[in-house]
Amino acid sequence: MASFNRTILMGHLTRDPAIKYTPKGTAVARITLGINHTWTDGDGNKKEEVSFVDCEAWSRTAEVIGQYLKKGNPLLVEGRLKQDSWDDKATGEKRSKLKVVVESFTFVGAKDGGQRGDAAPARSRKPAAAADAPCAGDEPPPQDDDVPF
Repeated sequence: MASFNRTILMGHLTRDPAIKYTPKGTAVARITLGINHTWTDGDGNKKEEVSFVDCEAWSRTAEVIGQYLKKGNPLLVEGRLKQDSWDDKATGEKRSKLKVVVESFTFVGAKDGGQRGDAAPARSRKPAAAADAPCAGDEPPPQDDDVPF
């Protein structure tokens, strides 16, 4: 049976990216996106709800996210859903959590540090071809203090 696992989300980082490294030196970035949904109810009142989605990026993608993003920055991510399962050490119960494994992303916002909600995509990153190697054609970010977006 065929399957399809792809998600695209845009929201704001709820905290600074947490970067860690595996024993083999592969970077892993964990971020949470806050995604707002607004609507008008039957009485004409504006309503809003926020969903918080955990995301995980690997290799060069993780390093770039950690280098250029911080709490509050808008970000568009594309990836796949992954379900993690484990036994809770305190209670012994089965636990699980659904997260997004980031395969590519786009910086969102103005180059001059515009206000939240600006929707001018600046630069995309393609998913890494292998876990430890950057994608062919990707250029490393500039080493000077000028942020490339």
